[in-house]
Amino acid sequence: MRLRIGSRESRLAVAQTEYVMKAIRAAHPEIELELVTMKTTGDKILDRTLDKVGGKGLFVRELDAALREGRVDLTVHSCKDLPMELPEDLPLAAFTRREDPRDVLVLPLGVTEWDRTRPVGSASLRRSLQLQALYPGLEVHPVRGNVLTRLDKLDGGEYGALVLAAAGLRRLGLKGRIDRYFAPEELLPAAGQGILAVQCRAGMDTALLDCLRSGEAEICALAERAFVGTLNGGCSSPVAAYAVAEGGTVAVTGMYVDERDRLWKGSVSGPAEDGTALAQGLAKKLKEDAACQVK
Repeated sequence: MRLRIGSRESRLAVAQTEYVMKAIRAAHPEIELELVTMKTTGDKILDRTLDKVGGKGLFVRELDAALREGRVDLTVHSCKDLPMELPEDLPLAAFTRREDPRDVLVLPLGVTEWDRTRPVGSASLRRSLQLQALYPGLEVHPVRGNVLTRLDKLDGGEYGALVLAAAGLRRLGLKGRIDRYFAPEELLPAAGQGILAVQCRAGMDTALLDCLRSGEAEICALAERAFVGTLNGGCSSPVAAYAVAEGGTVAVTGMYVDERDRLWKGSVSGPAEDGTALAQGLAKKLKEDAACQVK
């Protein structure tokens, strides 16, 4: 049996896909695996922020086409990069164990003190708004490109610091670049941050992915995505959600941003099997609270 695994061609995407392939090989040595990489539309457009060019769905368009056309059998994604609405013929087949979900501060090479008078590079409005709430007056500038490209821009003097996902740096073996971790209470992560999602064609037998599946990660990913989806938020929208599943319960924290860029945060907890409904209810409540405040 031979399986072709599709991935974006960035170093991080390949590292994440190789993590999935390694687990499959260990559990099913009889399966021959082939890595198929491709450049997506989102990788090509680097002069504008994602909210100006169609959101992070641009990172999956080519992979979806390859999967649908049978050029690959599975695709691997950072869960946070997936659009909220997925095609019914290309379901998510597995969610992996979550890597560190936090956002982190990265300083230029050789720098030990964060100079807050210089702009911070951030690829998302979610991070930018929360950073400015934490540090009033902080100047935040957009930064595009893959993780290594952003680090090159930082080290080249374009920014005083970057805010990135811990998971990506750790998977690239760049944990040493992290200056400090932001607790979720400071910077609420993007929905699905730190989780990998494996996508397939509808009707495929996905039992071979049991070696990858994390029940807790699935509960959290689905709850977080339900929160964002209820607010009609895409991957580039300034909304955030973070869930923790443990001992049969799930706690969900979410952030809604109103039309005045004010942040509304709240939390809810309950049985793990109700995670999606709890998240949806929290999203509606925060939006209602914001609307009442305006009145």
